[in-house]
Amino acid sequence: MSGDIHLGTSSFTASGWEGSFYAPGMKPADFLNFYSREFGTVEVDSTFYHTPSAAMVNRWHAQTPPDFLFALKIVQTITHEKVLVDCQDELRDFLAVAALLREKLGPLLFQFPYFNKKAFAGGAAFFDRLEPFLEKLPEGFRFAVEIRNKQWLVPRLTDILRQKGVALTLIDHPWMPRPSEVFQRIDPFTAGFTYIRFLGDRKAIEEKTKTWDKVIVPRGKELAEWVPVVRRAHERRIQIFAYANNHYAGHAPATLREFAKMLEKK
Repeated sequence: MSGDIHLGTSSFTASGWEGSFYAPGMKPADFLNFYSREFGTVEVDSTFYHTPSAAMVNRWHAQTPPDFLFALKIVQTITHEKVLVDCQDELRDFLAVAALLREKLGPLLFQFPYFNKKAFAGGAAFFDRLEPFLEKLPEGFRFAVEIRNKQWLVPRLTDILRQKGVALTLIDHPWMPRPSEVFQRIDPFTAGFTYIRFLGDRKAIEEKTKTWDKVIVPRGKELAEWVPVVRRAHERRIQIFAYANNHYAGHAPATLREFAKMLEKK
């Protein structure tokens, strides 16, 4: 299964990683190269806040092995501020820079927030906006969509995504249903790959720590629920990308190592 699953963290830097994941005194300029020898992919969080420069993206490419993959969060101007309206210029500029990663470009994530009824009366109103937007997406990229409204996990959403080959992002988050419940509602595999995010409860864990050097909240039970999801995807020849956030358990690299061990067991 190793060739079909890509495990990484959400960002390759964090407070507390020096001395726990990175050796004390290691230069920040060397972090990515070191990280890329431990994990085969990374989800870049910084691209959510602004489109990266071409020079930065070229450095990422140069500092990593040939088979390393970058997943990029699409800039929030598109998903949170303009919410898919009149944002073709921003999308074009973002994709132009992302394309510089060439063979190392993995999925591109549209991470949407929880939308209250002031934003959209319900899922149908959001889907009415999402569908024509996805229809215009260019070929040659892999896209994933994350929503945080559990009532919106319905067949119409998966039908829209499946028609365009866009992945539904599966998230371990306190607002959202557990994996088994998701599969009771829908078939969440809508593309040739699936995108899993171990997010956790940001508010709750930040009450305990903001230094991400060790596991604070054991998550073995929750992680184990995702093993059947990965195996099911593997059986259907669907590629898996899974990313852990520090807010999930306290130290994303440890979360990934634990999950990788689970997947190795028969």
